[in-house]
Amino acid sequence: MTEEQLKNEETPTPESEKAEQPANEAEAVADEKPKSERKEQKKDKEKKSEHAELVSLREKVGELEKKLATAETAAKEKDDKYLRMMAEYDNFRRRSAKERETVYTDATFDVLRDLLPVVDNLERAAAAEGSVEQIRQGLQMTLGAVNTLLEKQGIERFGEKGDAFDPNAHNAVMHEEDPEAAESVVSEVFLPGYRKDDRVLRYAMVKVLN
Repeated sequence: MTEEQLKNEETPTPESEKAEQPANEAEAVADEKPKSERKEQKKDKEKKSEHAELVSLREKVGELEKKLATAETAAKEKDDKYLRMMAEYDNFRRRSAKERETVYTDATFDVLRDLLPVVDNLERAAAAEGSVEQIRQGLQMTLGAVNTLLEKQGIERFGEKGDAFDPNAHNAVMHEEDPEAAESVVSEVFLPGYRKDDRVLRYAMVKVLN
């Protein structure tokens, strides 16, 4: 054997060199395994995250559907309430119109009924025989019945000599100057005026001083 071969046989291989190669191979296998596991764990985590998001979206959709159903119910209730209100208003309007018509008819009926005795008295006065004074007395009684009828209906007579002239109540058809008299005073009444409440039925036709 050569000297070099003897040296190689006599020199021992260090233990660290012997264990280095298997250790490196184990570490390589160990490193490769966690990488695949981490990939799987990452995938599982992503799937769980997606599932959680899907569940959350479904819950939100469910809540929105409930809110929509509640809003539809409230809108329907309001529509029903509005329709009932409109129906009630229509019924009220019809009843009011009918009541107004009835009131007008009843009022007209009452006036005409109270007027009939006046017509009877006028007919009797026209057919009566007697003196002028007797006829005048009969007419005065009839006129009293007419005034009673007007008072019953709330009709007020106005327009007297000496009243202050009121353009809202008097119709001045003549004027007269009198230096000694007051200004805008009714000196003569040609036709009396009539009013019901605050509404003038007929203006008094008068002569006014100054």
